[in-house]
Amino acid sequence: MSANGSTSHWRERLASPLTWHFAGLLVLLVVAVVLAIRLGMDWAAMNSHSTDVLANKQIQLKALEIQTAPLRGLDKRVGATRGQMLAFYKKRIPADYSLISSRIGSLAVDSGVRLTRLVYTQGDPGSELTEISIDAGIGGSYPSIMRFINSIERDQTFFIIRAMALTSQQGGLVNLRLRVSTWLRAADAVALPPTPPADQLSPGQSGPDDSAPSQPAPHSSLHQSSPGKEGE
Repeated sequence: MSANGSTSHWRERLASPLTWHFAGLLVLLVVAVVLAIRLGMDWAAMNSHSTDVLANKQIQLKALEIQTAPLRGLDKRVGATRGQMLAFYKKRIPADYSLISSRIGSLAVDSGVRLTRLVYTQGDPGSELTEISIDAGIGGSYPSIMRFINSIERDQTFFIIRAMALTSQQGGLVNLRLRVSTWLRAADAVALPPTPPADQLSPGQSGPDDSAPSQPAPHSSLHQSSPGKEGE
C-alpha cells in the first residue's frame, strides 16, 4: 500500500507544471553557466590577441619613428648647408679672372719670386662653379719658392696645387712650374682672358715668350701633388 502511494506521489509531482518549471530553470541555469564559461574563455583569448596586436603596432610605430628620425628638420639643414655654401663662395671664390691674376701676382711679390708664366685653361662649366686651371712658372730662391707655395695653399682665395715640376736650377736659384686650380662662378666664367703681357706682371717679373696664350704642358711633365702637402 505504501509502495503504491509513493509511486502515485511521484507521478503527481512529475505531472505537476511546477516540477517542469523547476527542471527547465535548472537546464537554463546550466546552459547559462556553460555560456558564461565559454564567453570568459573567448574574452581572455581575444584580450590576449588584442594585446599582441597592440604590441606589434607599437613596435612598428617605433621602427617608423627611428627610420624617419634623420629626415626631421631636413629642410632646415638643407637651408643651413646652402647658406654655408654661399658664404664659402662669397669669401673664397674669386669674382673674375683679374682677381685671380692680381692675387697670384701679389703672392709672388710678397714671397720674393718671379712670375714668368701665367696661362689659364677653363674647364667645362658646372651647375654653379667652373674650374679654372692655371699653368704658372715661377723663379727664385728655394726659400722664396716654398713661401710662395705655402701662401698659395693658405690664401683666402681658394687655390689647389694640382702638380709641380722643377724646370731648372742654377746656383741658388730655382725655376718651378706649377699647375694650380681655382674656381669661378659659372656666370662669371664667360670668357677666357689672354695671357697677361709682361708690362702687366708685378715688378721684377717677366712675361711669356710670346703674347698669345700658350698651352699648358702635358700632364705627364708635371709631378702630381696632393692638396695641402707642398711646402710642409
